[in-house]
Amino acid sequence: MNIRRAQNKDLPKVLEMNQAALPHVSEVKLSDMKRFLKQADPFLVIEEGEELAGFIIVLQKGLKYDSLNYAFFCNNYSDFDYVDRIVIGEKFRGKKLGTALYNFLFQTSDKKIITCEINIKPANPDSLLFHKALGFKQVAEQVTERGKKSVAMMIKQL
Repeated sequence: MNIRRAQNKDLPKVLEMNQAALPHVSEVKLSDMKRFLKQADPFLVIEEGEELAGFIIVLQKGLKYDSLNYAFFCNNYSDFDYVDRIVIGEKFRGKKLGTALYNFLFQTSDKKIITCEINIKPANPDSLLFHKALGFKQVAEQVTERGKKSVAMMIKQL
């Protein structure tokens, strides 16, 4: 297992993994991934052997980012790491790679709060259990897309 900063060459595979994880993460384009590569701090990938196995994209407060969930945290917390998305490829799930990415973030972050949201509608029970096991707690629920989507707003105190 190897964790490193994402590079431009990783983006096609990262995009493919993101799209395979819909609807648990939002759909993005390659141009969005390129923007994340410039703005995210950090944007990490995890490799298993020679294969890209997953990624995490973390954003800081103050970016121009059109996301109601990101805006919620910006409006309610002064300083945090916002996990925009974490995805582990299907064949690599159950190997603690998501935990490894989060542990790397917990150890290297200079923030006191890590934030994220998890789908309640459509439900993503595995992610909810995973995040609760890591110490995340729900602080609010946000309903978007005229009631079609609902997310648990989660924080972890470091």
